[in-house]
Amino acid sequence: MKISGNINETRTIVKEWKQQGLKVGLVPTMGYLHEGHLSLIRRAKAENDRVVVSIFVNPMQFGPTEDLASYPRDLDRDAGLCENEGVDLIFHPEPSEMYESDFCSYVDMSGLTEELCGKSRPVHFRGVQTVVSKLFHIIPADHAYFGQKDAQQLAIIKRMVRDLNFDIEIVGCPIVREEDGLAKSSRNTYLNKEERQAALILSKSLKAAKELTENGEKDAEKIISCIRNIIHTEPLARTDYIEVVDFDTIKPVKTIKGTTLIAIAVYIGKTRLIDNIITA
Repeated sequence: MKISGNINETRTIVKEWKQQGLKVGLVPTMGYLHEGHLSLIRRAKAENDRVVVSIFVNPMQFGPTEDLASYPRDLDRDAGLCENEGVDLIFHPEPSEMYESDFCSYVDMSGLTEELCGKSRPVHFRGVQTVVSKLFHIIPADHAYFGQKDAQQLAIIKRMVRDLNFDIEIVGCPIVREEDGLAKSSRNTYLNKEERQAALILSKSLKAAKELTENGEKDAEKIISCIRNIIHTEPLARTDYIEVVDFDTIKPVKTIKGTTLIAIAVYIGKTRLIDNIITA
């Protein structure tokens, strides 16, 4: 396994693979890998001849009061995990390699970015789209793998690829959870013991919502009320949003039909966690 922080070197390696007729899978990450990331790597490994994992804490997607400086980083740990999974190349650039000092070109969209996390993190998705588009140019992979936990991000990347004609297939993969139901996240490391227990209220509330829908409830407001009431039973929890939206448009719906995303963002102490379920 090779680790490169250089754009030109990485591009050359991947182009050589492509010239040999090899299929390439890309798993974009911000590092501090967990079982959720590893599930993406395993899927990529199963479906491609070569696998690239990018590890880059992208400053462009963090707001001025967010956790860029404290976001967990451990390249040696991540490299060990990647090597164990048979990853062929880690792309680990510095911010100065990705963004020139006079950088001023961005990728953005309207509509899908305006709801859910886009409301409370207004610069976030412009940063995500810009860095992912750069990664797709640097690493001309056949497939790129993203987790469903960031469901809005998944929908946005799929639309960006469609609208801008990127020659890459986006593969969405299921949420990976702890045994007690908490969705795997690098930010879970911020939680102390009491907060970790309190964080279970997210999956508990979504489980109740899923049971409602499976029993025939289609009214979005009733589902939102169910989730809200459960979250309010946890003193350490503070709700950012509870939304029921169409998965393809990320627009609120009044009635569940087709592919619907039930998404929540909740602060547990100072840590903002997201989770969701998708109904079909």
